[in-house]
Amino acid sequence: MDSRELEYDLPPGLIAQRPLAQRGSSRLLVYDRASGSMRDRQFADLVDEIAPETLVVVNDTRVIAARIPIESPRGEVLLLEQRKDGTWEALARPTRRLRAGRRLGEIELLEHLGEGRWLVRVHGEPAGLVPLPPYITEPLEDPERYQTVYARERGSAAAPTAGLHFTPDLLARLDVVAVTLHVGLDTFRPLQAAVVEDHRIHGERYAVDAEVWERIRSAERVLAVGTTTVRVLETLARGGPLSGRTELFVTPGFRFERVDALLTNFHLPRSTLLALVMAFAGVEEIRGVYAHAIAERYRFYSFGDAMLIL
Repeated sequence: MDSRELEYDLPPGLIAQRPLAQRGSSRLLVYDRASGSMRDRQFADLVDEIAPETLVVVNDTRVIAARIPIESPRGEVLLLEQRKDGTWEALARPTRRLRAGRRLGEIELLEHLGEGRWLVRVHGEPAGLVPLPPYITEPLEDPERYQTVYARERGSAAAPTAGLHFTPDLLARLDVVAVTLHVGLDTFRPLQAAVVEDHRIHGERYAVDAEVWERIRSAERVLAVGTTTVRVLETLARGGPLSGRTELFVTPGFRFERVDALLTNFHLPRSTLLALVMAFAGVEEIRGVYAHAIAERYRFYSFGDAMLIL
């Protein structure tokens, strides 16, 4: 797939800069793959749009305070993933002015791993800022709004944003189980290759309880909340272990074995996340859905509205 097929024009005013005042008040664009129809709904209508036998699978990872400013040179360190020995993989800038062995406040630079990535040691608990994506330029008043209400397992450098819409009341009306995937570098990296399939996936850590997987495996119908959940479920459906790392890269032509429906936000151009959504619903079909969303002025990206693909 040519990476140019993942491009589209988005008016800057449609990039959501802040969460809505109330969780669950976002809009929901429903796309039915069987009929090709689209419906403009509210997120609270999700219960009415999915079959009663649907098992809803969420990602319960919790975002850490991963963005740590540094003063000299002025820049930042973004913690990505903690290793078993307690060190962290991180993105650091300005990389060209940084040197291994240097101490920058609570951050000790150990080794340059390439592509702006560093192995670092954090002295004490990470005490940084909410790692908002760079397209969000307004400060976040309440850091908990970049966490899902079911976030439990600390370890992500970004939120699984499809889950930000859920409220406890709505969850109580659904049959829900949780898996864990800690969102890392692959969420931040745009496609690096002209051919989508040539892009390198670094991989992310995941874990699933055995009883939870048995419920998912045997469910009549599964709704995956977010692209991170899709990667976990399709990794396990292909014989992956209950915990480990997944480097699964979902592109058009992929055969889905366990995900029957997908709830997701609207994603950036030239992103692996958009490639996954196109794999699930079709390239031209998603082009049409995104064109409709733009025409109807849906809110895009992390704090934006949601899309349900049936």
